[in-house]
Amino acid sequence: MKSEKEKMLEGELYNPLDPQLSAERRRARLLLKAFNDTRADRLEERDRLIEELIPAMGLGCWIEPPFYCDYGNNITLGEKVFFNFNCVVLDVAPVAIGSSVFFGPAAQIYTATHPLSATERRMGLELGRSVRIDDDVWVGGGAIICPGVHVGTKSVIGAGSVVTKDIPAGVVAVGNPCRVIRRIEE
Repeated sequence: MKSEKEKMLEGELYNPLDPQLSAERRRARLLLKAFNDTRADRLEERDRLIEELIPAMGLGCWIEPPFYCDYGNNITLGEKVFFNFNCVVLDVAPVAIGSSVFFGPAAQIYTATHPLSATERRMGLELGRSVRIDDDVWVGGGAIICPGVHVGTKSVIGAGSVVTKDIPAGVVAVGNPCRVIRRIEE
C-alpha cells in the first residue's frame, strides 16, 4: 500500500493531514521562517538554510526573502536560478526548474490542486500535478504557473500572466489565460 507522500508525489489523491506530510510541512515552515528572518548581512546562514530546504539546487542560485513553499525537497533547481522577492512555490508535486531561469517579484508556481468532485473535496483529499520550466526562461513579476504546466526553453512569461497550459520553447506569452503572442528571434 502506498504512503500518502507517495500518492502525493505521483499525482494521486492523498490526505494532506497525514502525520508524515504535516511534519515535513512544519519542518519547511521553520526553515522558511529562519530564512526569511535572516539579516541581509548573514549570507552564509541564509545559504545554509535555503540549501537545507531545497537540497537539489545547482550552483549560483539566489532566492530573495521572503520566499514560501510547502516542502522544498520537491523542488529541483538548475544553476543560476533567481527568485525575486515574495515568490511562492506550492511543491506538493515535483517542480523542476532548469538553469538560468529568472522569476520576477511575487511569481508563483502551483502544483497543488483539488478534485473537481465536491464529494472528494469534502473528504479532504487533494492532488498535485508537476511543473517543469526549462532553461533560460524568464517569468515576469506576479505571474502564476498553474499545476501540470511545462514552459519551454528560452520563453518569456509576461508579468501578471496566468499560465494554464504548456508554453512552447522560444516564445513570448502573456495574459490571463496566458497565450503566445510572438516567437523570439535570436
